[in-house]
Amino acid sequence: MEECKIKNLYNLEETIAKKIFEGIIYPWEALPQINDFIIEIGNTLNEEEYNKIGEDIWIAKTATIAPTAYIKGPAIICKDAEIRHCAFIRGKAIVGEGAVVGNSTELKNVILFNKVQVPHYNYVGDSILGYKSHMGAGAITSNVKSDKKMVVVKNGTEKIETGLKKFGAMIGDEVEIGCGSVLNPGTVIRKKLKHISTIISKKSGTSKQHI
Repeated sequence: MEECKIKNLYNLEETIAKKIFEGIIYPWEALPQINDFIIEIGNTLNEEEYNKIGEDIWIAKTATIAPTAYIKGPAIICKDAEIRHCAFIRGKAIVGEGAVVGNSTELKNVILFNKVQVPHYNYVGDSILGYKSHMGAGAITSNVKSDKKMVVVKNGTEKIETGLKKFGAMIGDEVEIGCGSVLNPGTVIRKKLKHISTIISKKSGTSKQHI
């Protein structure tokens, strides 16, 4: 499925995590690598630009962090990012340059490219959000199927076995997700010309957000 390939979803120049995508074809292949990758590149970050806080948490000196936000490592908060009131970063998270993580938004095992906005009551788990993508208020990624089976990405008669039980959504550059949307496990969305192409994995029963 060409639509699902990294090269058709993301501008890799717009993320500190560019190297994690080397040698893979589909972006979800990077999900199991996020934890170790953060620790690897975190230890190479310029100490004049980043502070290391606690265990395996790197925060750019130009980032804005609300005093009520919670950040668990490993995590990297890049330059000029904004982490707002009561944001909950549960670890294994890269927040790109100029990205916004908003009020009561929760992140877990994610890569947010530069300029991503998840600004109001969002849940983003086991997902990758491309450059300037935006999730409307209350939009969430459901990352576990109710039957607990492995996630399969489907597009008509085509399908890809991901081998992953936890897989939220792969959101391409500049994609807009509407307020209150719930994205099924294995959703892939990209912006193409003047329209949005969407691939949604079919679910067995009702999908749910993993708690």
